[in-house]
Amino acid sequence: MMKMNQPYFILNLSPWPILMAMNTFNLMISNIMTLNFKFNLISLINMILIILISMLWWRDVIRESTFQGNHNFFIMNLIKFSMILFIISEMFLFISFFWNFLHNSLAPSIELGLNWPPKNIKFFNPLLIPLLNTIILLTSSFTITLTHFYLMNNSKNKTIIFMNLTIILSIYFLILQLLEYNQATFTFSDSIFGSSFYMATGFHGLHVIIGTIFLFINLMRMFKLHFSFIHHISFELAAWYWHFIDIIWLFLYMTFYWWNN
Repeated sequence: MMKMNQPYFILNLSPWPILMAMNTFNLMISNIMTLNFKFNLISLINMILIILISMLWWRDVIRESTFQGNHNFFIMNLIKFSMILFIISEMFLFISFFWNFLHNSLAPSIELGLNWPPKNIKFFNPLLIPLLNTIILLTSSFTITLTHFYLMNNSKNKTIIFMNLTIILSIYFLILQLLEYNQATFTFSDSIFGSSFYMATGFHGLHVIIGTIFLFINLMRMFKLHFSFIHHISFELAAWYWHFIDIIWLFLYMTFYWWNN
């Protein structure tokens, strides 16, 4: 049979998608069970398995792109388009949070005493930790842009320096958010106000954690010289994701923090 010349890359059979789906499903079920128990061993095992599967799956993708050369420019454009669709889906997730918040804040129900925030809820000062976190994320967006600039100019040392700085800023953001949660005078169960605030900021914090892991993996690849100025799609996608996180935080700050002041 004559082999056809086409730009597509046919994936090899992989066990990781079905294993990831099964363990993610089991993790959700075990987390529900954890609501009735203080400790659930099944949940911990599933989390460890998800981490291991992610590492092996990512290893296979790196092998296909970097060492086997299967990701040509056509495939890279398809991957970029897939990332754009993923970011759009994440954007609509946060739109639902903003919609819920604005609906309840603009027209508080009788159960809230027609007040927003509800009475006896002391909210954060938006000019303290929230403003500092905003500055940190904006600075990290600037540093990751510089990382991309020096990567395009084949400056390895400066690329690694600014990549490290971006990761440090992201960890600093997470520490400050944890400190903010510890200082909060209201909880998740304090009416729709508490649940709306912790759902939105908590999911954003989860995205920051995922983005930090994404950046750290790319940092390790930079040390191993996996990237060139024309082939660095993994870092490019991580930078897109990080800019998305920064933009979402700006809207969170303006609505959940500034609006409540």
